[in-house]
Amino acid sequence: MKIRFLLPLVVTLCFATQLLAMPKNSNPLSDSRVRQAIAYAIDMDTIQETLLEGKAIVADSHIPNGPFKKPGLPKYSYDPDKARQLLKEANWNSSQELDMVYYYSDQLTVDLMTAIQAYLSDVGVKMNFRKLEGDVGAQLWTAPKDPQNGPSAVKWDLAYGAHGPLALQEYFSRYKTGDMSISPADAKVDSMIDVLTSTADIAAQKKIFFEMEDYMQTELFTLPLYYQQAFIYESNKLNRNGGIYGNPQYNYDWDVTKWTVEPDANGKMVMNTNTGPMEFFEHPWFNPGLFITNKVLFDRLISCDGGLAPTRPKMAKYYNLSKDAKTLTFELKNGLQWHDGSAITAEEIKWNIELALKVPNIMPIFKTTFSYLEGAEAFMNGSASSVSGIAISGNKITLSFAQVDPNVLLTFTQWAPLPRKYLEDVDPAKFQQHPFWQNPVGSGPYKVQEVKMNDYLIMVPFENFHEGVARIDEIVAYPSKDNDANLVKNASAGSLDYGFTKNVADVKALEEMDHMRVIPADIPYTRMVWFNKYAKN
Repeated sequence: MKIRFLLPLVVTLCFATQLLAMPKNSNPLSDSRVRQAIAYAIDMDTIQETLLEGKAIVADSHIPNGPFKKPGLPKYSYDPDKARQLLKEANWNSSQELDMVYYYSDQLTVDLMTAIQAYLSDVGVKMNFRKLEGDVGAQLWTAPKDPQNGPSAVKWDLAYGAHGPLALQEYFSRYKTGDMSISPADAKVDSMIDVLTSTADIAAQKKIFFEMEDYMQTELFTLPLYYQQAFIYESNKLNRNGGIYGNPQYNYDWDVTKWTVEPDANGKMVMNTNTGPMEFFEHPWFNPGLFITNKVLFDRLISCDGGLAPTRPKMAKYYNLSKDAKTLTFELKNGLQWHDGSAITAEEIKWNIELALKVPNIMPIFKTTFSYLEGAEAFMNGSASSVSGIAISGNKITLSFAQVDPNVLLTFTQWAPLPRKYLEDVDPAKFQQHPFWQNPVGSGPYKVQEVKMNDYLIMVPFENFHEGVARIDEIVAYPSKDNDANLVKNASAGSLDYGFTKNVADVKALEEMDHMRVIPADIPYTRMVWFNKYAKN
């Protein structure tokens, strides 16, 4: 790949904080000057024009453009001379080699890593890169026992990935002290997050968003690279029968039970897709809808529209949020069942919430909602055996919150209860490693019929699903993700009927296939580089 280096742009921004910048510990990445130098060294405008073929927007913040995006944020335009100057000021050791990790399988990511490696090398920073395998969440986000001093509990310096949150607060709530693997405690960040995640007042939220964006972009906690769309693809055999389109990374009211595909020679309707399991089923409390399994094997208490706005009860017969937003009441439908035929109870919902409080790697918005319950803190520190803010009466569940969570309804459109009897003995710290995730039992419109890890998964309709039996006879999911090298090959061979991708090369190839249609979806989705700023052993 040819890397085109542009002449340095005139940079008029001057960060006064650089004059006072100092490393926070023995890790050179704890020095904001080093992080800023890395940002100045990368020519994202050229990458956007070439590798990304213009199908992305260069980022200057976690948050994509919109009303909560502060105007005039510091922009690290390509300036290798500025990068070298900052590295010199920070006493950068040019013999050190940074370890960059990523988790995508596509060639575009490898090309991007190669480009970044070349740009960094040009300013005197060595970098290697490698793809993570296995439990990626644990390898990326395991936080150190001591969130102030470390040492780091993960084995990388830089990590390339993305964040596509349910709610904009989630872009920042994950940086709360102790929740992530990358940043020593920062009281200023913590205080801003506390305000951001505890108010439903739009004006107050906007003020804190602006303060947070400015602080994090100046300090460069992470390096936002670009914003992108998701692209839903479907074969001409698939008919949604009026089902809506929305953010494909999450769950929404898409009416999959009404979907049909053209029958095969035997009269069977089979839909082929991707994101089947490789080593285990990815649990739905971290990526609630990224994988087809998390979309169709598990059900939710509330549904939402394509924009993820809560709309109607689902597993719940009804729900009600009090005027002060501190009491949420659900009543479960009668006769709800798990795929094994056993009854779903309100007590199980309570048990699930209490378990979720102890599982480290769950979506931050879930963690926030559950931690705001009355008695959650006492339960977590062991001074109480249960969460006092959860009351059960028959099929009725009443949740009492100690403080307002502006995204409480959104949480319950995405969070999936799980059957207690299979997970009773689970170690929360090893939640994903439990044998349950080799062949899970859920409550959604489809259930597992057969699975061969890293080969195929066959799912069939759940005959007792409370919203009716799904019409497609089988969903066959193959073990590839949205950035898989085989996506275009499988689609051209007619073995993909549904999925989504954020890969530019995939989109261009799919658009050229007569039997495929591509539907773009605007999503909050930022690709970025995370800096591990903890000291290491």
